[in-house]
Amino acid sequence: MIDEQTEKPRSSFWKELPILLGVAILVAVLVRAFVLQTFFIPSPSMENTLKIDDRVLVNKLVYDFRSPHRGEVIVFKAPTEWSGNPEGEDFIKRVIGVGGDHVVCCDRTGPQERLIINGKPIDEPFIFPGNKPADQDFDVTVPDGRLWVMGDHREASGDSLEHWQQSGEDITEATIPEDQVVGRAFTIFWPVGRATWLSVPEQFDGIPNP
Repeated sequence: MIDEQTEKPRSSFWKELPILLGVAILVAVLVRAFVLQTFFIPSPSMENTLKIDDRVLVNKLVYDFRSPHRGEVIVFKAPTEWSGNPEGEDFIKRVIGVGGDHVVCCDRTGPQERLIINGKPIDEPFIFPGNKPADQDFDVTVPDGRLWVMGDHREASGDSLEHWQQSGEDITEATIPEDQVVGRAFTIFWPVGRATWLSVPEQFDGIPNP
């Protein structure tokens, strides 16, 4: 004889399983679309902070409540002029200047060259060993609502400086609009041996507002 008390819950579980799987998939899709997303690093432009094939987790919600800050590592939809891909492509760089900032290369009063942001020279220990802060002098003021971004591997990065040079010093083509930012990369989660938080370097503390 079949124990009806045992059979009923078992049957109920199998009926509910598709619903539970559907809810789990829906939650995953919503989280990916609006909250968190993973990205892999395809190029050396952010070495050694980020290496090829690193996986990072990106907070897609944070900039719905505030603008990007200097020093943050961001993912953004690259302009077609940057990527050469009319279908769009995601880039990852570090924010160096925000709207209104005056960014200059370079201060040469110390033992090494330094970028100057709003009159304050900053050390950048995160840039790739042997790289200079920039491969040429520049003096720009970032337009409101736009960002001046650079890779940590300055000699291997298609970033604001490269497009400043290529565009004949057009500040609009050299910067990206804030509304094209996908989110903030806040941690490396793979490979496990490289897992770390992508915090804002302390060197960005104390930079005065423009």
